[in-house]
Amino acid sequence: MTINPDLQGRSYPATAVYTVGREKIREFAHAVKATHPAHFDAEAAAALGHRDVVAPPTFAIIVAQQADAQLINDPEAGIDFTRVVHADQRFTHHRPIVAGDELVAELHVDQVRAMGGGAMITTRAEISTVEGEKTATTTSSILVRGEDQ
Repeated sequence: MTINPDLQGRSYPATAVYTVGREKIREFAHAVKATHPAHFDAEAAAALGHRDVVAPPTFAIIVAQQADAQLINDPEAGIDFTRVVHADQRFTHHRPIVAGDELVAELHVDQVRAMGGGAMITTRAEISTVEGEKTATTTSSILVRGEDQ
């Protein structure tokens, strides 16, 4: 199946709410070897002016991947996930993500570029609180290899 070029410009609605928990932040920090005390201790985070423990910068990927799943699972997209290679990931932070945040992500397909028998797809997830406060923008590029690759 080939990638649908009409994906470019498509948007997917906000995902289900992801409630950021202290323990999830701590687990993620351990996994990525982030050692700053503000990732583990509410008092250390408060000393920096945060209302609770602060997520490492790449924590936004958890919410972004929920949004990306909408595209991957869209039958009109033509994406065979077994042929996907993650090519690039970038983060723009508007404010730190902290425990207690309730986040949603809206996904935008910014580019679909044919490459041989496959395609490079660039998406942008706009992550915000349920109240509409922007927290992060993630940009991701995936290469979907063609069947002959």
